[in-house]
Amino acid sequence: MAGLVTLLVLVLLAVPALLIAALVMISGLKGRVAMLEARVDELGSPAARAADAPVDAREAAMAAEPTLDELMRSAPTPVVPESRVDATPIAPPRTPVPESSVPPPVAPPPLPSTPPRAVFDTPPPSPQAATPARAAPAAVRRPPPDPATVFVRAVKRWFTEGNVPVKVGMLVLFAGVAALLKYATDQGWMRFPIELRLAGIALAALGGVVFGWYQRERKRSFALSLQGGAIGVLLLVVFAAFKLYGLIEAGPAFGLSIVLVAGAGVLAVRQNAIALALLGILAGFMAPIWLSTGQGNHVALFGYYAVLNAAIFAIAWWRPWRALNLLGFVFTFGIGTAWGVLSYRAQDYATTEPFLLLFFGFYLLIPILYAWRRPAGKRDLIDGCLVFGTPLIAFMLQAGLLEGERMPLAFCALGLAALYAALAWWLQRREHFAALATPYALLAVGFATLAVPLALSAQSTACVFAVEGAALVWLGLRQQRILPQLAGFALQLFAAGGFAIGVSDGPEPLTALLNARFMGALLIALAAFASAWSYRRAERRGFALAYYLWGLAWWCGNALGEIERFLMSDVRADAVLAFAALSAWLAAETYRRLPARALAWTVAAGLAAALPLAFAQESAHLHPFGGYGLAAWLVYAIAGARALRCLRDRAGGELGVAHAAWLWAWPLAASLSLHEFVGRNTVGDGWTWAALALPFLAMAAALQWRPAAIAAPLSERFGQWRGAVQGTFLFALVLGAIVALGQPGASAPLPWLPLLNPLDLSQLAVLALFAFWLASPVGPDDLRARRVPLLATAGFALITVVTLRATHHWGGVPWDGAMFGTGLVQTSLTVVWSLLGVLGWVIGSRRGQRALWLAGAVLMAVVLAKLVLVDRTHLGNLLGIASFIAYGLLCTLVGYLAPAPPSRAADAEDRQPEIPA
Repeated sequence: MAGLVTLLVLVLLAVPALLIAALVMISGLKGRVAMLEARVDELGSPAARAADAPVDAREAAMAAEPTLDELMRSAPTPVVPESRVDATPIAPPRTPVPESSVPPPVAPPPLPSTPPRAVFDTPPPSPQAATPARAAPAAVRRPPPDPATVFVRAVKRWFTEGNVPVKVGMLVLFAGVAALLKYATDQGWMRFPIELRLAGIALAALGGVVFGWYQRERKRSFALSLQGGAIGVLLLVVFAAFKLYGLIEAGPAFGLSIVLVAGAGVLAVRQNAIALALLGILAGFMAPIWLSTGQGNHVALFGYYAVLNAAIFAIAWWRPWRALNLLGFVFTFGIGTAWGVLSYRAQDYATTEPFLLLFFGFYLLIPILYAWRRPAGKRDLIDGCLVFGTPLIAFMLQAGLLEGERMPLAFCALGLAALYAALAWWLQRREHFAALATPYALLAVGFATLAVPLALSAQSTACVFAVEGAALVWLGLRQQRILPQLAGFALQLFAAGGFAIGVSDGPEPLTALLNARFMGALLIALAAFASAWSYRRAERRGFALAYYLWGLAWWCGNALGEIERFLMSDVRADAVLAFAALSAWLAAETYRRLPARALAWTVAAGLAAALPLAFAQESAHLHPFGGYGLAAWLVYAIAGARALRCLRDRAGGELGVAHAAWLWAWPLAASLSLHEFVGRNTVGDGWTWAALALPFLAMAAALQWRPAAIAAPLSERFGQWRGAVQGTFLFALVLGAIVALGQPGASAPLPWLPLLNPLDLSQLAVLALFAFWLASPVGPDDLRARRVPLLATAGFALITVVTLRATHHWGGVPWDGAMFGTGLVQTSLTVVWSLLGVLGWVIGSRRGQRALWLAGAVLMAVVLAKLVLVDRTHLGNLLGIASFIAYGLLCTLVGYLAPAPPSRAADAEDRQPEIPA
């Protein structure tokens, strides 16, 4: 009864759920039908019919087919010819969409090139469908996994592949048997002699080996696991009989272990079972350790390992088992290294070296056998661990045996290089071993490179490394391979490091230029330049620039170091100037044959180096042309002219910079020399300032009125940057004139006259050149528009300073900050500024220049403020009173001559340009 009630309740609960599901399905179907009808109406609209009118008989027949609505009313299931059914499957029912949300149908634009299609027309095939199927892309080679991933995968495969139960069972069986034996021993159950116990276990293990052998065909996984476990038990019996109970001696125990290991290897090869081979080799390598008596006979140890490695080599002849090869490699060289660190003595060399050579020979040939035994499709795979690990570890062990003797190690490295070069040459012509040729060639290069620092000094090593690195860069670019390029880069870095070590540890050279230090750095620089040239030819500008800058740094640093070591301090600046000029010339000659912007900028930098070097020459021997300076500037003149000529045809903006530096260097050198010549005599400071400015004034005047005289050797291109160069000279002159405003400008031995002394004349010349430059077409437009206020401000400042100098030279006022507290200075400034203001008022009024009149008014207002704030403190003397009187008279005069400013209209007419007839 309870079951019936439960069933009834379930039915009552299921009915509403089924009804809801049915309603949802019906509403979805209704929404789908509504969407289809809307589409049919859209296609049947007059605009659509006009746009999709049939153009041939076939399309007219299509248009005559019944609509979807008629088909749905005529039959429950529309029957459509198979060839006319749309290939696109109908979407599943969707939630109904309200009519208000459906956009009104819009007639599509006519497409003359595409014929109209009916509702159920099959769409034309897409271009992708019409195109034949392309071949599947080649599989992307993934990077090798890391060792941890490999270990995890191996463990996972061991527990998921093969006969997992028997594997796990053997492990558990080992643990169970060991526990049972221990318990039985503790309980006293096993009272019979230990010899019988071990013999029983050995017989059971032998039975397991035999049974596993007979089951190798029917149950392979079970049989292999049983054989491996049984051999392991036999090895444990031998170990217990020797180590724990002393039943057998070391020799018989060792012999039995060898027999068991050899048996495991034979079984592994016969059955193609790598697991058995690994077990046997592992047990073989561990046997000397657990059977050791502590006597430490290394000859017996290495002789036994030689037998094991011979077995590995024999197995490699038949089976390409990489794991077995790696296991033998790790144990052989690992245990050998441990013995060497703990027990090696110099007198053991004769008995140890043959074994090292033998082991090296084994693992040199095993990768070749491995590559030979690989299947045809996988012969591009190589055993990289053995290929690269064997020579590196063997060489390190050899270095330990030789106890760091450099020349024997150098010969060993050279011998390895020759061996690997011969192998690379021999293997590259054989298809099976082509993949080994490149690694062996790299090892040959590497050991040949290693032989250099072992046999030569650090500086000589740097030379060879740098040249070899440049050669590898060239080879990598030629073969379009990244590895030689990286190796070349690394070698050049190592060359720099070796050179630095040699410089810090080696003696100082005794001969300039002809010494190892200079030649080593020179070869590093030339190797970098060669690499830059290689990358430049390969159109890889970024790497080319990096190598070029690296080489340029070594080039300059090498020369500067040599100059500092072998030249006196007073001639170093001259030598550096000559070196910079010659370097610029070499770069320009190279640019003429191989245009590169870096070379052009090097020329510009070399010519610009003369600017700071001129100051260094002045500090060394008073002026740039003193001592050997004249010879250095002669070299600069010849090399610089030739460099500019080489850049003339194809260089861009860097040519303008180079020529500007060239034009700046000569007036700077002349200015410093003239300043030193004038300073030797007892003259006023105005002469020395004028001497500094005169060469720059001459260059600025030539740029303004005689540009062709200084344009050589770039006469036709000089106009491109003439304005900019002239602007730099005028900027320097204006800056110097501003600085000179704070100088008294004494003209001794001549008397000081306002505006007729050297300093005032120089400043007037600067003002005149500045005015002409602003009025010329080469002047900047924004400065030209402000020409009048700029010149007026400069003139006002100059007149003010001339007034102050007059009070100093004629009135005896000291030239310092306290002079502004004297009545003479303040009265002079009041009178002069008032005169300037009056002139601005009068001239502005007479010429109708409202701006000039307003400037005069502003100046008079400033003077008035000065009278009220400053000059009133001097009313107790005649000069203060004269200031007020002069200002009052001048204002009265202006009130009579120009009482009001000109009108704006007159000022506008005066500023309106004339229109030529």
